[in-house]
Amino acid sequence: MRVENEYGLPESRDLNKTDGFFGIARRDVLTPKGMVAIFTITNKDGSLVELSTLGAGINRIMVPDRDGRLTDVVLGYGNDADFLYDSPCAGKTPGRFANRIAKGEFILDGVKHVLTRNDGENSLHGGPDGFHNRIWDYEMLDRGVRFTYLSPEGEEGYPGNLRVSVTYRWNDDNSLDIGYEAETDAPTVVNLTNHAYFNLGGVGSGDILRHRLMINGSTRVESDLHDIPTGRILPVDGTPFDFRRPKEIGRDIFADFDNLRPGKGYNHYFFIDRLDRDEEVAPAASLYCDGSGIALDVETTMPGLMLYTGNWLAQSPAGRGGYTYSDHDGVAMECQFPPDAPNQDGFPSTVLRPGERYSRMIRYRFSRYGV
Repeated sequence: MRVENEYGLPESRDLNKTDGFFGIARRDVLTPKGMVAIFTITNKDGSLVELSTLGAGINRIMVPDRDGRLTDVVLGYGNDADFLYDSPCAGKTPGRFANRIAKGEFILDGVKHVLTRNDGENSLHGGPDGFHNRIWDYEMLDRGVRFTYLSPEGEEGYPGNLRVSVTYRWNDDNSLDIGYEAETDAPTVVNLTNHAYFNLGGVGSGDILRHRLMINGSTRVESDLHDIPTGRILPVDGTPFDFRRPKEIGRDIFADFDNLRPGKGYNHYFFIDRLDRDEEVAPAASLYCDGSGIALDVETTMPGLMLYTGNWLAQSPAGRGGYTYSDHDGVAMECQFPPDAPNQDGFPSTVLRPGERYSRMIRYRFSRYGV
């Protein structure tokens, strides 16, 4: 039987372009929560990204290493259905509020809102049925896909009906642009990001401790043993958090400093240094793997990023090819607003009101060096 999508095209057919762009293919996967559409977008050089309606997520990115071999650089699972309710939130869009909100509650305009708690007494990534575990609607675009979701009033305790879109575009220069937009009919809070884990040596190549990382940030948020901000913004100078020049992730990861050792590594927020305070795209971080010769530059309009070094990946579902993940097999650089911002007066506001539009972006740009 011929199965067609809403564009009248058979499933998994390439949508050929005229500018060298190769096309988009779609396949469907049945999960316990329903049918999930997975899109593979291939550019003119054969590099590809795989996107999913489950959590508006990135399932895979393949780019060439210094020798031209396509390398799988994003952690994913051998079974596509395992992305549902996975603890690492691999590649997906957490929300309505990415990261943690202390004690699962906040006060907005004098009204206290109690959220679903799924991280001890705290709320993490919008709750257990946050955006990352929802199946989104989609629209196929030139070079990309736009995912949309309507989060109803009261979902996981959040106020307001929130309309959200996440738009991905995969370019011929091996850059992936991600645009986030949201509107609400009542005051609420919003914090969106992408939660991909990168290993530029290739999935299954081991840990990322020898990857070199640069973060364009001279200040970071202090956190307690439960990864909740204390409210203090501290300089990174002279500490294990100084990544202003590229250094190996593993150099200071187990230092007896703050909560690094009990947390098994970095799980910390850095403010991005900007020449101005507007919403222009700014460099956030760069990651290098000398083994593969692959580099990743991250740019964003977000105020900062969360560095998470995959400290608890050992219990993840099996990866592609049956690979068993270990702690630190991937690193996440989650461009976003600070954790617990609704409860911290000194942090940038995450409040969204009727008539306003939340609009932010992240760019992942892959390249080769040492060729």
